[in-house]
Amino acid sequence: MFAKLPQTLTAPFGLLTDEAKLAFRSRPQGISKLYTTRHIAETDSYWDQYFTLFDTPSDVFSLISTHDIRRALLDSPENVATLIRVVTSRLFNLVSDHTFPSIPPTSVASYATSFMKTSSTERNATKEVLNSLRVLQRVLPVVFEVEGESNSFELEVLWKKVQVDEDEIVPTAPEQAPQFVIEDDDDGSESGHGFNTQSQIPQPKRTKTLPSLGEKLFTCVNDLLFCCGFSLPTKIQVDHYKINYVIWEKGVGSTTDSGPNHAYDSNKTEVLRLLLILLSRQIYIPPAALFTHPSFYTLHVVRKTPRRDVLTLLCSLLNTVMNSATTNNMTIASVAGKVPYNHLVFKGEDSRTALVGMCLQVLCVLLDFQSGPARDIVSDSGDATSSSPTAQTNAFRYFLAKLHRTQDFAFILSGIIAILEQQLAISNNLLPGSRRSVPYVPETIVLFWKIIELNKKFRAYLLDSDKTVDVLAYLLCYSLEIKDKPQQHGLCRALSYIIQTLSAESAFGNKLSSPINIQVPTKWVSQGASHGTAGDFMITSVYSIIATTSGSLNSIYPALIIALANAAPYFKNLSVVASNRLLQLFTSFSNPLFLLSDESHPRLLFLMLEVFNSVVFHHLSDNPNLMYAIITAQKTFEELGTFTLTRGLREIQRVQRIKEEQASQAERDRKDGPQQERVSVESAHQEKSRLLKNESDPAFTIESTSFSGEDLEAGLGGHEQTETRPLTSLPSENSPTTSTSTITATSEKARGKMKARRSLSSDTINGDRMAAAGIGRNGFLPTQEWVTSWQQGLPLDTVMLVISELLPKIQNLQAGRQKANSAGAITDFLQSVTLTDVLPPAPVLYPRRFMWSDASIVWLTSLIWGGVYVHGMSPLGIWNSTNVQLFFVKHTQPQQRQITDTMSSVVGGLFSPTRQRLERSSNQ
Repeated sequence: MFAKLPQTLTAPFGLLTDEAKLAFRSRPQGISKLYTTRHIAETDSYWDQYFTLFDTPSDVFSLISTHDIRRALLDSPENVATLIRVVTSRLFNLVSDHTFPSIPPTSVASYATSFMKTSSTERNATKEVLNSLRVLQRVLPVVFEVEGESNSFELEVLWKKVQVDEDEIVPTAPEQAPQFVIEDDDDGSESGHGFNTQSQIPQPKRTKTLPSLGEKLFTCVNDLLFCCGFSLPTKIQVDHYKINYVIWEKGVGSTTDSGPNHAYDSNKTEVLRLLLILLSRQIYIPPAALFTHPSFYTLHVVRKTPRRDVLTLLCSLLNTVMNSATTNNMTIASVAGKVPYNHLVFKGEDSRTALVGMCLQVLCVLLDFQSGPARDIVSDSGDATSSSPTAQTNAFRYFLAKLHRTQDFAFILSGIIAILEQQLAISNNLLPGSRRSVPYVPETIVLFWKIIELNKKFRAYLLDSDKTVDVLAYLLCYSLEIKDKPQQHGLCRALSYIIQTLSAESAFGNKLSSPINIQVPTKWVSQGASHGTAGDFMITSVYSIIATTSGSLNSIYPALIIALANAAPYFKNLSVVASNRLLQLFTSFSNPLFLLSDESHPRLLFLMLEVFNSVVFHHLSDNPNLMYAIITAQKTFEELGTFTLTRGLREIQRVQRIKEEQASQAERDRKDGPQQERVSVESAHQEKSRLLKNESDPAFTIESTSFSGEDLEAGLGGHEQTETRPLTSLPSENSPTTSTSTITATSEKARGKMKARRSLSSDTINGDRMAAAGIGRNGFLPTQEWVTSWQQGLPLDTVMLVISELLPKIQNLQAGRQKANSAGAITDFLQSVTLTDVLPPAPVLYPRRFMWSDASIVWLTSLIWGGVYVHGMSPLGIWNSTNVQLFFVKHTQPQQRQITDTMSSVVGGLFSPTRQRLERSSNQ
């Protein structure tokens, strides 16, 4: 018995075949033969090691480098072609072989012995299939990058079709009845994307064109995703047919659930990874050619996949994602993941999380694809132009748009909310950083966007449900969480477009008076995101995103302000904080430095005036706090009515002069020592107050603490992040001010002096001084003609009419009352006031919807694939070191070693931390 022991165990205990793996990198018969020996035959035994040597995906990606494949493509391209043909041929044969899938180990002992290298000739078909998938995952990205848009090598190897005699064609088994059917409005669409139309036309010759290697590979991938014993339980196998197209989990289109299984989840992830890599051909095409050079791989999936396969795969992916937050799978990895700070010790990811993330990535890629013949069909309906998918353009987009059952909508909405709620709970944890963030939240948000974009019935269901406010709160909370992360600014932009899309619906506006039910983290409340109604939270969150990012998110300002303008006709009972935030945004956008720095900035001011006008026309008496805030900002509105280029430049220079004086004073204080620090600070504040007082209009003065928009204006225009102050500090929500405001009139003599002073100083400004002040960006230079073009179009009349009507009445009210009673009297007066006999008729509501363009489609495609690229960097590095052209990849320098990194090394983290970050030019 012991005589055979040395022959059986070739390595130390024969464990993990480390010796053979190391030899694969060093010996001549290993990977080096692929590029050193020309024309290796397909029958050569050299190829066998690619199916039996590797045990995990990491083995393949570490033992076969991109440099090896790239060198083989240059020196021996025929060997790479042979490798692809041999691997795919073995894969096709194994899937149809009766030995696949292999029976999984039933005990710990048998599981351990499966890792041992013995002299047994027993074949592990499942391992060979997995290794075939992994080798293709490693080779194909390098093949895709070779010639970019037109790759003759991959066209020859993967897409060349062969004609054979019809007598040699083996008849296939009849197609199974579909498990879930969605009615298709387009008759005959099945022939459009399910089969090759050319094959149905009678041919005069007795030859037939066989599917190309790429087409057969996609068919094999689909079969593996629904293979009993490999990705599905064996109990659902029908007779000897192991391929059974049934939906994986309960949810859309299915009421049965086979239950989670670690091995099946892992196998699904491996197959979906190969599918995702096949679809990644897009990232090697430059943005300018994205529509003219569509990927053959994605086109085949979205246009040529049979309807049964599309529906089954679409529902399987959707259900897996939506069940992710409510799964009852109690595995070691899932339980350990709930232990605080566990992610600092173990860098791995459980199979369920990996599968959900992969499902989301595949869904986003398929639902986003619009290139070449897969572009949505544009239709004119009245005055509006809309586009929609068909079964012939993109079957996945089409059938997602066809979902209509209420129970399916409820299932999808609850699944998305559960994921967002899980992420918010992590952010609101009492132990900061104790739990890892949900890794697939960005993909969940993109998927949600795609669903509300494509399925109008789901959007209507969402807006009619009581979950609308919760969804808005979750989206805004996640925006607040990632706003300070430059690598996430692209997702911030997507979130702003989603909020704009929702705000364009009247049903959304009707929900804004509902209270916020979720628990907002304290750290965001301190930044201005207050509790209250959904309208209050929306306003304060938008303010926080804009005011605390120092201009780094200026590309999303229009979408956020448009969302406020769309929702403004429905604002009711806005709190003091929300009202002041609106005025602070308006004051900041009217800052001359911000107005004159970019050609598009006056549009933001126009939109903010629309917000005020909408509230005045529709709910004036329901918003006394906002009306009072508008009246206190009388000076800002009046100056906008007479704004000129010279006046704006003079104001910019005045602010710069104050900053210079403060900087010089601070330098003197530093030299004089700390003993004079307090006195110097007080004198600086006194000087600032004096300068502001000299420039202020005494026509409307407030005895209480007045608002100076300089802090926020510096953040928006000067790109300096400073703390902002509220317009007024009030003791209660119903009181418009902390103390009584005394309103006095300015004499005509004082007004004349101010005009003379302004006219005198305006003559000293010229173009050179304007350039020195740093006005205008990217070559833009403001002129008086440009200022006049937008200044005369500002909708100031409505606001000025309200001020002229209400200001004298409030002055009289304050003059006849004591300070202690005037605040409540003003609130009561504004709640009862009506100006219907003074105001013109309210204009027709015309919400601004988000409109897709070629640029926005390319941007979102790059955002989705950028996220996929980042996820693929660790632990495998799927697309690392390849020539990606769709977006720009920037690798940052290694950062200083942190305590968490040291802990990971001490306890034996599985993977070293990756200090790389993806920055896409589209985020800028």
